[in-house]
Amino acid sequence: MARHTGTFGSKLLPTVLYMVAACSAIPITDLLDRASQRSDQLHSLSTTLTQDLDSHLPLTVRLTLPRPSVCHTASLQTPNDKEQALQVPESDLLSLARSLLQAWEDPLVFLSTSANFLPHPAQNAISNKIQELRDHSKSLGDGLNILSGKMGPGARTISMLPYTGGNDVGQDTISQLINLNFLLSCFRRDSHKIDSFLKILRCRATGLPQMC
Repeated sequence: MARHTGTFGSKLLPTVLYMVAACSAIPITDLLDRASQRSDQLHSLSTTLTQDLDSHLPLTVRLTLPRPSVCHTASLQTPNDKEQALQVPESDLLSLARSLLQAWEDPLVFLSTSANFLPHPAQNAISNKIQELRDHSKSLGDGLNILSGKMGPGARTISMLPYTGGNDVGQDTISQLINLNFLLSCFRRDSHKIDSFLKILRCRATGLPQMC
């Protein structure tokens, strides 16, 4: 038994090392291009999902939705606009993107679970899209982890932004729609920031920062 485990491990290690080496050999511009494409998909999907839920909320309810200032990631200090973002060092921008993305690991699990019981005519489609969000988010996170190894210690720093919203989405239909809508609105806001930061990083990597 021990001999079998050792053989498996000896085969696995070169494979893992090869994969790491292959990723390390990819030019940073290509990695940033892939990450930017993935973040664009993430933001587009979150926007579509928010619109899906919005369409089934009465206008009077939509006007009373919580503001973004109470999103669980609101405490993270980020640039307010593109001009400010252009002044932030590359490693810090990547750190901000990674911090925001990691902060959504638990909330996306909660969203995915809650969507399975959502009282909504498009429940199946919404549930599938939220699972897509999780898949895209995981893929993007893996890519940003590789990038962080190429951009210095600052890029590997992550600010912890724990989700404390609980696991109760509400008992009645309106409450459930409001709570899920709010969470998705927060995610759309953060995914837009992540996408913006990565597009600026991709632009800077071209060697023509004045064109960003």
